[in-house]
Amino acid sequence: MKRVLFVSNGHGEAAIADRIAEELRNIAPSVEADHLALVGEARSSYMRDVGPQRQMPSGGIIAMANVRNIARDLRGGLIGLTLAQRRFLQRARGEYMHTIAVGDVYALLMTYAARTPATFVGTAKSVRVAPYGSMEERVLRRADAIFVRDEPTAERLRGHGVPAEAPGNVIVDLFATHDDPEAARAVAGFEPVLAIFPGSRESAYEDAIFLAAVARACSTNHPALGAALSIAPMLDAERFVAGFEADGWTVERHTNDERIPFSLRDGDRTIVRAWRGAIGPLISRATTIVGQAGTANEAAAAAGVPVIAFELSNDRKTRWYRMRQHGLLDGALEVLPGEPAAASAGVEALLADPARIARMGTIGRERMGAPGGARAIAARIAERLHAS
Repeated sequence: MKRVLFVSNGHGEAAIADRIAEELRNIAPSVEADHLALVGEARSSYMRDVGPQRQMPSGGIIAMANVRNIARDLRGGLIGLTLAQRRFLQRARGEYMHTIAVGDVYALLMTYAARTPATFVGTAKSVRVAPYGSMEERVLRRADAIFVRDEPTAERLRGHGVPAEAPGNVIVDLFATHDDPEAARAVAGFEPVLAIFPGSRESAYEDAIFLAAVARACSTNHPALGAALSIAPMLDAERFVAGFEADGWTVERHTNDERIPFSLRDGDRTIVRAWRGAIGPLISRATTIVGQAGTANEAAAAAGVPVIAFELSNDRKTRWYRMRQHGLLDGALEVLPGEPAAASAGVEALLADPARIARMGTIGRERMGAPGGARAIAARIAERLHAS
């Protein structure tokens, strides 16, 4: 039995790893895939989660010298967790035929502790926002295979002697899942449909309150408008319920409904339904996305659905993160002020402009590229395993 280990350092990165693992299972069913999540607590569908995991206060947003988040994570045990993860990788020497680092160069550097042939799947860096630096390139050169998110980035790396490839952005494949008819229930009777993506980190509970309030404000001028709130797998539906009740919503619990655990009413009208399922079927039914997510926002843009994000004072992704996302998505993403009146007015303006909706969708598809990256990367991994 051949075994591989995926190492991810982010919630979206873990989803990307799982998508590649799904394709690897289809191509090479005898291969077993394990997964070490360096950030957060993973819940994989096609991998066995292994090794030390812990949710950090920042949710993994500590780049760009974010001193506040770094300090919070240090108090939360970041150093101990990192050392434990490195020890796990060192003990794993000889157990895996191949390792696959998904995320940034830090994930790859950690993966090297296993002293196993390594593949790198870069998900964040791009010449459109921030190219790989010289120190990062030195780390990349030690990998057996290097995949990055777009061809301009791969071309620049090759010009610096790093043999990078760009077979396709795997984020695009995250929405290209089988349809789930249950998603139709989440948006039944809504027109237009907003999909609310609060993200998968701790801040999602508070961000969801703001995003639902935007949907409620927009609904006053749209008698059939409604929203579906995506709840990430590791988040607690009851915590969302408590927050909404404190914000004055009438919450209707659906105790025996795993996919739609609750809905939010304003008077007799249902405005929001919660959704626990794949985001792809939701994206395909949405008119626009309102969200503070990372990977989910990019997946929506790839599907040709316009995305609106907000500058919230409590947004732990901070300004640099949103600027990075805007740089990657260009006109497919609009960033609005995090003030309720301005936010709802901006959403309504987009809903009233079909030409702009179409234009943003076109830009998103162009920026994110075509699907197929997950299968191409999985096929290369399978080839290397076969040759071993």
